[in-house]
Amino acid sequence: MNTEPSTTAPEESFGVLLWLVKHELVRALERDLAADGVGLRHTQFLVIKRLATLGPMSASELARSLEHDCGAMTRILDQLEHKGYLRRHKHAQDRRALRIELTDAGEAMWRHLDTINQNLIDRAQRDLDPSERKRLLDYLGRVLGALRSDNTPHSA
Repeated sequence: MNTEPSTTAPEESFGVLLWLVKHELVRALERDLAADGVGLRHTQFLVIKRLATLGPMSASELARSLEHDCGAMTRILDQLEHKGYLRRHKHAQDRRALRIELTDAGEAMWRHLDTINQNLIDRAQRDLDPSERKRLLDYLGRVLGALRSDNTPHSA
């Protein structure tokens, strides 16, 4: 009888398996960032990625897009501004609002982070052939779409 713990989750653990994959991706990314000497955490990585891919936005827009509260976002922005990766400037149409944008150093950091991230994604999918990778993205996209379009509460 095999008494070693299983490395795969049972079928009924769909939600747990997704949570574990996300947790391991975050852990691996932070490990890779530390090994590279980058000195950023996962949430800081996400802020830089969001600004690099979507462009300048307000702190509240950024917080909403990452599902963070505004207080936590302010602390993250302060840290990244202190490191020289972003700047806050007045909004052109609303002087009361601030826009957050990457600095040149932030853009350069994003290019470096994107390489680290892509290497991690490749490692995570190393046992999948190209057609399986494509199907996995399709399946996850369809699950996400179903959850976003469904307004009725269901358990995971």
